[in-house]
Amino acid sequence: MRSSSYSPLPARGLRAVVALALAAGLATTAPAAHADTPAPASPAGTAAPGVRPDTAAEPLAAKPYMGWSSWSMQSSKYPGLNPDGDYSWLTEANVRKQTDALAGKLKRYGYEYVNIDAGWWRDKAWTPEFDRYARQKADPVRFPRGMKAVADHIHAKGLKAGIYLPVGLEKEAYADGKAPIWNADGCTTADIVHDDLRTTNGWDSAYKIDFSDPCAQKYIDSQARLFTDWGYDFLKLDGVGPGSFKSGENYDNVADVAAWQKAFATAGRPIHLEISWSLDIGHAADWKKYSNGWRIDTDVECYCNTLVSWESSVDDRWDDAPAWTRHAGPGGWNDLDALDVGNGEMDGLTKAERQSYATLWAIAKSPLYTGDDLTRLDLYGLSLLTNREVIAVDQGAGPPARPVTASDPQQVWATKNPDGTYTVALFNLADAPAAVTADWTSLGFTGRAAVRDLWNHENLGTHRNRITEALPAHGSRLFTVTPHGRAVALTGYEAESEDNTLTGSASVTDCSTCSGGKKVGNLYTGGKLTFNDVDVPRAGTYQVRITYVGGDARSASVSAGGGGAVRHTFASTGDWGTPATVSVPVTLDAGANTVVIDSGSGYAPDIDRIDVPASS
Repeated sequence: MRSSSYSPLPARGLRAVVALALAAGLATTAPAAHADTPAPASPAGTAAPGVRPDTAAEPLAAKPYMGWSSWSMQSSKYPGLNPDGDYSWLTEANVRKQTDALAGKLKRYGYEYVNIDAGWWRDKAWTPEFDRYARQKADPVRFPRGMKAVADHIHAKGLKAGIYLPVGLEKEAYADGKAPIWNADGCTTADIVHDDLRTTNGWDSAYKIDFSDPCAQKYIDSQARLFTDWGYDFLKLDGVGPGSFKSGENYDNVADVAAWQKAFATAGRPIHLEISWSLDIGHAADWKKYSNGWRIDTDVECYCNTLVSWESSVDDRWDDAPAWTRHAGPGGWNDLDALDVGNGEMDGLTKAERQSYATLWAIAKSPLYTGDDLTRLDLYGLSLLTNREVIAVDQGAGPPARPVTASDPQQVWATKNPDGTYTVALFNLADAPAAVTADWTSLGFTGRAAVRDLWNHENLGTHRNRITEALPAHGSRLFTVTPHGRAVALTGYEAESEDNTLTGSASVTDCSTCSGGKKVGNLYTGGKLTFNDVDVPRAGTYQVRITYVGGDARSASVSAGGGGAVRHTFASTGDWGTPATVSVPVTLDAGANTVVIDSGSGYAPDIDRIDVPASS
């Protein structure tokens, strides 16, 4: 599920909170056991964390996972999708149809996970089912044959099965504290939560688990064993904090995520652990340590009469992904949420927007899981989801792409691949057509380069120094660039140099990760940093690299000499100690120049240094 998949929250004030009885009165009796519930047994065999017992060298999440998820269709108000009321789409019959379609249309391209999201243990009025051990039990109307039968069907198609839970002990499962914990003599639900019944997760729908009591880990172990016995390969743990729009001690679920990772390590079956949503980047090290993927943002779904819309909230990812880029790699990936580009009108996007959506997901190396109706993919959507060259960008070795230009309406993202080529994406995020230029100096070389268009499978020949494309509103292009030139020569200028001029609030501060051990900060409401004596051999427009630090996105005006200033946006680097570098075009005269970075009336990022190419 997403930020709203479990108990839908307001989408930027556009819709009211749906009352799902999650904060209602507590259950007073423990429900009877479901047919899916295994009898108590001896502990399962062990396996090394993240290693499949049947293939001892294959790690989990070596690459971003690919597949399908149910939430986009569950959450949409598109006509006919949820005829029995909100979120009623999720049924065993519908999951089986999507499984069969995935196997027939997308499996050969690498899509393999069929992920069942929120609601599988709740009826259409959102009333939950639990077994006598306080574990979620399949709703008998939604899933009449139980969850094991669904996983068996998925596996019979050569695919992997995913399931979902909110973090914490659901309030309705507490059962007055008297429900026993499976395979844990003497433990009850009263033992595994705090005595004051403090709540947790993004909806406050569960009691916070107290892991100081050994019974708490036993409860997580029992849930993990249940999923293992059913045959699931993937768990999405949702509402996790810090994140999910919650902070503070009650919403710190790092211990929960660690407990799940520990439980899966000994459950007898490797299970991919994905956590959600809008997670706190300050805990990135914890998410990387204990999980295989983490949702960096709010829901991509619009909770409207389509699956998504550009403004709610596909376009947010260009702002939010850059800070997370450095945290992704084999074993754990930045999850941008569902990729809904296959259903045309039902997606709610233009063709240009669908391609840009898929382009960002691929270059960011996000998991590629669609929430579309796979039984009615249109030809254009199928071409986007099955483009092998674009899939190879997502699945290939090397780091995710990052912005190499400022985060303005026209942007360039790039990454250098292990073979020396570059993956380069051009984006026009403006509401009108515009040209976008990728300058080779922003990639680190000058001269000629061969360009291949990945979406169109077309070689575009050799381009000298740059490539410029006219793009529609919200449009994009995706290239492989093979350099045949030379490395760019740069002259560096440290922000803290005594040769520079600081104006207003600007001041030099320490920065252990900055190139000179210092930076210029406090650039706000008129604060300026002026680099003096920036020397170039000839007049021209230079791609000046600005290395900056910013715990949030900020803007600054950049100018040279007495020339007109251009305001640029600098994406967050994730914190106030991590530098990032982007290039901005600056027109310089031959000889000595001044380059000014001006906060204007707002707040600018801290500045580490600038680097000026030897040629324009």
